Amino acid sequence: MSDQPQAGELTYTRVFDAPRELVFRCMTEPEHLTHFWGPAGVSTPRENITVDLRPGGAFETIMVNQETGEEYPMRAVYVEVDPPHKLVWTEPDVQGGMTTTITFADLGDGRTEVTTHQANVPEWVMSPEAQAGFETSLDRCDAYVASLVA
Repeated sequence: MSDQPQAGELTYTRVFDAPRELVFRCMTEPEHLTHFWGPAGVSTPRENITVDLRPGGAFETIMVNQETGEEYPMRAVYVEVDPPHKLVWTEPDVQGGMTTTITFADLGDGRTEVTTHQANVPEWVMSPEAQAGFETSLDRCDAYVASLVA
């Protein structure tokens, strides 16, 4: 029996009432990411976001707990960048090197289906609380994107 956490997979799908190019920009440009990156109860100041949008480029954020000021850094490296269709990054600091793949499907009616698939997910990210936190981030993104097309 290993004492190492078991890795799993998670998939989230969300449909945004916005064109694919806009949704892709919101997920890759710091001036947009600052409005929704992270679960409810945290903020990610613009100066805490680095995006070097190319394979091998850095994607780094530092979320800040709005109550305690505690910081939560995330460091990833882009593996694949195919605007506005696909993003893939890996987080080498997460045990097992968690990989996130995001695809952006143009539904043809001004809406975009975004599918986020995470592989090599550590046990703590698999928890219902962590998954609920990720969903609140998607909710925040949805509200932000909607405000841009209103």
